[in-house]
Amino acid sequence: MEKTTEKASNYNHLEKMSTQELLAGINNEDALIAHAVSQELKPIENLVDATYSCLQIGGRLFYLGSGTSGRLGILDASECPPTFGVEHDLVIGLIAGGDAAIRKAQEFAEDDMQQGFKDLQAHNVSVLDMVVGLSASGTTPYVLGALKTCKEKGISTGFIGCNKNSPIGFVADYRVEVVVGPEFVTGSTRMKSGTAQKMVLNMLTTSVMIKLGRVKGNKMVDMALSNDKLVDRGTRMLIELYGWEYARAKAELLAAGGVRDVIKKMEQ
Repeated sequence: MEKTTEKASNYNHLEKMSTQELLAGINNEDALIAHAVSQELKPIENLVDATYSCLQIGGRLFYLGSGTSGRLGILDASECPPTFGVEHDLVIGLIAGGDAAIRKAQEFAEDDMQQGFKDLQAHNVSVLDMVVGLSASGTTPYVLGALKTCKEKGISTGFIGCNKNSPIGFVADYRVEVVVGPEFVTGSTRMKSGTAQKMVLNMLTTSVMIKLGRVKGNKMVDMALSNDKLVDRGTRMLIELYGWEYARAKAELLAAGGVRDVIKKMEQ
């Protein structure tokens, strides 16, 4: 297959550019990403609805990737508990090479066709779950092998990548292929491709969590009160809702343990 992600950059002689020219070129390329994502809204909608259906009946969301894609999945998964107050095992990010690969590349880990599903098995993946493969190229063996096995076992699968008609895309039940064009540095998919994947991941989990009732109005009422900033945010939510003085709102929040708990108390 022809990989758009591997096409030569639209820019050349980068080492001869001034700082201003480098930044302008990168920024010009980045400006194309949101439009590319907008062309995939229907496939993203299909993936959101399918993922919501899985989580609604007790399933989980798994992300599976290598390199930048794997790290982005872990990032998105790790932000769901503090943002939406869900359990840490509801959204799980897995990366080729294991946790060591989060900080340091593990050479050739992504080339193992069997390891991806083994990593899923360690978490007792089941037919209730949704497994979303992340691969800019759409060819990563670690992801491809896992999704093929999932399909054989009746486990729902999705894919977020940046090449059309990729091998992983053909395997997945729900594919999102955001074509952002050649990277500023040829083949450096941590740039536009990574940004596009991050945008889709934001859309996926945010939409699913809203549909699961984890947002009220436009507020993160289930967020964990894990630092002073979030306590202050929760306090101001209650001030907006009930018109209380700051001291009372904060006291009510800390006594109840969360914004939603205060709302439930007030609705009784």
